[in-house]
Amino acid sequence: MRKFISGNDAVAEGVRLARPHVISAYPITPQTIAVERLSEMVEDGSLKAEYMHVESEHSAMAAAMGVSSVGARAFTATSSQGLLYMAECLPYASGARMPIVMMNANRAIATPWNIYGDQMDSMFLLNSGWIQVYVEDAQEALDMMIQAYKIAEHPQVLAPMMVNLDGFVLTHTYELVEIPEQDKVDAFLPPIQMSKQVMALDDPKSLCISAGNDFNMEFKIKQERDLQNSVSVIESVDHEFHEAFGRKYHGMMECYKTEDADVVLITTGSITGTTRIVVDQMRAEGKKVGLLKLRYLRPFPAEQLRIALRDVKHVGVLDKNISFGYEGTIFTNVNSALSSLDTVPKTTNYIGGLGGRDITKGNIEEAFEQMMSSDHHDKIQYMNVRCEQ
Repeated sequence: MRKFISGNDAVAEGVRLARPHVISAYPITPQTIAVERLSEMVEDGSLKAEYMHVESEHSAMAAAMGVSSVGARAFTATSSQGLLYMAECLPYASGARMPIVMMNANRAIATPWNIYGDQMDSMFLLNSGWIQVYVEDAQEALDMMIQAYKIAEHPQVLAPMMVNLDGFVLTHTYELVEIPEQDKVDAFLPPIQMSKQVMALDDPKSLCISAGNDFNMEFKIKQERDLQNSVSVIESVDHEFHEAFGRKYHGMMECYKTEDADVVLITTGSITGTTRIVVDQMRAEGKKVGLLKLRYLRPFPAEQLRIALRDVKHVGVLDKNISFGYEGTIFTNVNSALSSLDTVPKTTNYIGGLGGRDITKGNIEEAFEQMMSSDHHDKIQYMNVRCEQ
């Protein structure tokens, strides 16, 4: 069935199909519609789940942890300041290996106050131990809600997962979305099976144990290795999803016309669609440009990036964030990955879209032209800045 729905609606449909047991919700713009739709689904009986309207984002994550600790499937959603407010809980959830799934509607953070979309919020939490994926459109948002549970609950992974949508650009934009049939989703995503760490009266366990310097590091190294090893699970789940539903997202990242490209621009989220159009236009003009859509930032696909970009002359990274005092966060990660190549390509950081400012086709074309120019040497470029402060 196809519906003309927003990105928020698509998230709600995907969550409904995944059959969570409990939804802990605290509305914040621009994710409010997603949890409103889920409340309506619970009310009309199309989703058999408990709906908890809690008093804060911190409580929403605490409730999700309680749900997950007894082996039930949990969902929550947040954005911006809300994500930062629940930040204390995120490493608790990941360290306890709770496969919670959360939607984050990427939004600028204060100050100045701003409700529009950039990726500053989720970049703050890259070190939280959560898997992070960034989607391009509403269809991918729906599909990733389903995939996320299968990835997070895999016995080799057992890590919480954050599905990121660009605020307003995706959350409030309407498009045609294919909604799978429930029986097909049930066949793809079986009921949650957690045995080792589930709390139960007949097999008591401790939640959030203490570990001193004699054991703490071993816990963290195991968590790190399992997150690194989740790459194979992510790719296999994507392959299974393609087999079941006909849509494929290429696992960790998607290369578009990069095989013979001299310059490649790396993007995340909704700006990927605009960049793909620019690549097609410039290719028609005989210019060897390409696009690399980076889907996952944690785990980070360093080796895959090296393979994809080893013959490229110049790599641009489009960051909708700044790590203040240095550069864009994705740019730092990409440079680290490429540094071990025998021949390291030139790299440029394009920072844009902060506070929801438009990134136009003209901005992207200009970035490609700069990278193709032998006169271009600036390491960091700010897109569409009206004035220097």
